[in-house]
Amino acid sequence: MTNFIEKKVTYRLVDEGSIGQKIDNFLIKILKGVPKGHIYKLLRTGQVRVNKKRVKTEYKLCRGDELRIPPVDFKEKATPKSLKIDNHTKKSITQNILFEDECLLVINKPHGLAVHGGSGLSFGVIELVREIFPEEKFLELIHRLDKETSGVLLIAKKRSALVEIQKQIREKKIHKKYIVAISGLWKDKQKTVKLDLVKMSNSEGQKVVVVNSNIGQQNSKESKSVFFLKQHFRNFSLLDVKLITGRTHQIRVHLAHLGFPVLGDQRYGDFKVNKELEKTGFKRMFLHANEYGVIHPKSREKLFISAPLPKELSNFIDFR
Repeated sequence: MTNFIEKKVTYRLVDEGSIGQKIDNFLIKILKGVPKGHIYKLLRTGQVRVNKKRVKTEYKLCRGDELRIPPVDFKEKATPKSLKIDNHTKKSITQNILFEDECLLVINKPHGLAVHGGSGLSFGVIELVREIFPEEKFLELIHRLDKETSGVLLIAKKRSALVEIQKQIREKKIHKKYIVAISGLWKDKQKTVKLDLVKMSNSEGQKVVVVNSNIGQQNSKESKSVFFLKQHFRNFSLLDVKLITGRTHQIRVHLAHLGFPVLGDQRYGDFKVNKELEKTGFKRMFLHANEYGVIHPKSREKLFISAPLPKELSNFIDFR
């Protein structure tokens, strides 16, 4: 990886391969060796401009955008070493490949594994995949799953595939279905939930998502889920969830708000119920990304991928 050393203002036009990419990710990729914190500072202070205007870190690049990049002078502290992956961790990826072709790699992500490193984590799924498949020159997450959520995860092997499927996501042309178990007996066979959600920090400084009670709040985002009752078991309910939008922690927040928290959810769930579950040996969140449907970026045919329910979840349902 080449160090980035540039002591004058530079300008760069956005090409077709970078359309739709968030500006922070774009800068992280091209400014090799520059700490992420410094890149975010450049954005916050307006030193990076797009078409001569300030932009936020959420800004997504458009064709023909002109970026002004200020002088930077940083060197990498050290060449990153190859990850040391034990066989168990490697198998958690290689034995869970659901689909692969020249454009896409789709895995059944195990719970407890973050999709990317950071925040104290040395690696996540994307770092593992890059280490396991070094011959692949381009590997990028198309979407994300929470660390404790298992299921279908799409990874692009080409920039064109990443751009195309993320476009389908923005235009709500994809199919996403989850399976979730909740505390309590759900009554409705089908229920649509629409709520405005907002990100904030709680009293402990932890990032959380809450239902927005202030309709006029600018940072609020609309969210929509459709819940289908599958079955009751013991004092719990098993639901299918179809996501219309894909906000952070959407399913978990919707259900907690309705009084039916996700089993094993350590952030929005029922602490007492979770403690009782742990005594029985159940120590994960019962949320699984079961189905994902897209239009294939090259063939333009419908691609439908499903991930079977993990054994620990199916066993929990059948437990007597």
